[in-house]
Amino acid sequence: MKEIAGNYVRQVVIELSRRARVGHIGSALSVADLLAVLYGRVARIASPGDPDRDRVILSKGHAAAALYAVLHARGWISAEELETFCGDDSTLGVHPDISATGVDFATGSLGIGLSLGVGSALAARLSRSSRRTFVLMSDAECNEGSVWEAAMFAAQHRLSSLTAIIDFNGMQALGPTQDILDQSNIAERWRAFGWHADEIDGHDEHAIQRALVAAAQAPAPVVVIARTRLGKGVSFMEGQLASHYWPLSDAQAEQALRELSTCTPS
Repeated sequence: MKEIAGNYVRQVVIELSRRARVGHIGSALSVADLLAVLYGRVARIASPGDPDRDRVILSKGHAAAALYAVLHARGWISAEELETFCGDDSTLGVHPDISATGVDFATGSLGIGLSLGVGSALAARLSRSSRRTFVLMSDAECNEGSVWEAAMFAAQHRLSSLTAIIDFNGMQALGPTQDILDQSNIAERWRAFGWHADEIDGHDEHAIQRALVAAAQAPAPVVVIARTRLGKGVSFMEGQLASHYWPLSDAQAEQALRELSTCTPS
């Protein structure tokens, strides 16, 4: 398995976003370490066509640029294809689609990813497969009723091969998560629904790996609440709501790349 650095993912995100003139950069930067560890150290995916491969669902589909970066690092998306991001006739859109190699589930409408993950985990059980399913979600998605319906089903049926990872960056479309629907007791909520809950620093690659490896031993579904920072790694984007939406100017992109090239790896 090829290790992937979180800062490599961030640099690719900046390059892709600058070339395509699209936003959703802050969210892609906050999940970079999570995806890097998942695809580089944990998920068992020998090839995208292996029927017993682990399944990864990017429920917060607007962070797709980070997903494409790790798929490129694994060798499943070529450099030429990566350059088509958000271009005409490209398979690499703002949200992931199954037409792209390595993408198992199309997402974009927030709140559906966990339901897809429940179906994937249940299918693995019925087919007697040892594959695991990972669902990378946003904290804002936990506002959705469909998330909790899926959580109840997973707990009742003891879908222990299912691991949800919440990118808890504290920001959503209209402002800070705590001001929209406070989730300061999010771990307790998941435990009340019958899940094992773990809270970690979502930018500590060793902590991420430990939590995801340990999740495989739990007798029930596991949620890993990863405390992250929107726009992580770029000083003028960190914690700023604008980084959820706005594209970067060329000057801002250059500054971002300079900062990312000099910061200490996670």
